Amino acid sequence: MDRRSFIKKAGLATVGAGAAALATPAIAQGNITWRMVTTWPKNFPGLGVGAQRLADRITKASGGRLTIQVYSAGELVPALQALDAVIDGSAEMSHGASYYWQNKSAGLSFFTGVPYGMNSRELTAWIRYLGGQEIWDEIYDQFGVIGFLSGDTGTQAGGWFRKDINGLDDLKGLRFRTPGLGGQVWEKLGCSVTNLAAGEIFQALQSGTLDAAEFVGPYNDLALGFYQVCKNYYFPSFVEPGLATELVVDKKKFLDLPEDLQAIIRDCCQAEYDAVAADFAANDPRALQTLVNEHGVQVKYFPDEILEAGAKAAREVLEEFLNSSDPLTKKTAESFVAALKIVRQKTEGTDVPFLQARQKYFNL
Repeated sequence: MDRRSFIKKAGLATVGAGAAALATPAIAQGNITWRMVTTWPKNFPGLGVGAQRLADRITKASGGRLTIQVYSAGELVPALQALDAVIDGSAEMSHGASYYWQNKSAGLSFFTGVPYGMNSRELTAWIRYLGGQEIWDEIYDQFGVIGFLSGDTGTQAGGWFRKDINGLDDLKGLRFRTPGLGGQVWEKLGCSVTNLAAGEIFQALQSGTLDAAEFVGPYNDLALGFYQVCKNYYFPSFVEPGLATELVVDKKKFLDLPEDLQAIIRDCCQAEYDAVAADFAANDPRALQTLVNEHGVQVKYFPDEILEAGAKAAREVLEEFLNSSDPLTKKTAESFVAALKIVRQKTEGTDVPFLQARQKYFNL
């Protein structure tokens, strides 16, 4: 899918055009209609499609008792105001990534992706079994909302660069789109970092406002058309090793639902988290082949100098959180690090040796 056809299909609406739709949720004959606002363009591969599929799952599983209407980025509110729409009551749900809201609470970044931190399977273990959800609930309770894991991109691509990146000197002053704690790491490496919503990145690259950008990986990046501006595609992302998306729900309205509808929301989020992971696993490799074979993209890998400096910067960022004066931020970082020490034992002791052996010895 090229960028023009994707944007045409996306059909992004202006905020003003959707303002009239911000009415009270429809309730008829015991049925409820809720609005989900997203940070993604309409029909966006993996993420936007996943948000719509989640809404459809909830609607179908509830037999229409809870119908979810999806509004893509810009249809009701701008992409990076999705959480605010839930907090102020303009919508009942938002679909995005928690590190977009780190200005509200620094600890929220931990629930999307941490530089040199957990991969997606490890993150899931922390959230579901090692105390992560409880801390996430505590943070979001300040804003009257509750969050659920809703999607998994896996380890992301490192990003698109106009020029070759041969060492740290090439990063000095580089204008780079990248969010969350990863943005703080890249700043320590010398970049000038900004965050933009998905639909705004291409224009910033094309105009020269940005020198480099990362979003997710081949599946999304092909649709966004970054290859039209940059040809150097670096792997892997060491700052987003296992990105998770979230569904945020108005907590009071959620708790006012019957228990079976609450369970449907939770279970559909878990099902969609797994479905998005499979979607990316299947389509990232195929999209990368298209980028390379049809669009002349050059796949490259970050030099060891940058990987090593990135690890050092990541430790510094985490240490700042571990020493935070904010008790809840400190608690979040401590829980994350404690869980990482547990879950990485299996990953590095079992999974990595197997993958190394398969790569070295097994071909079909």
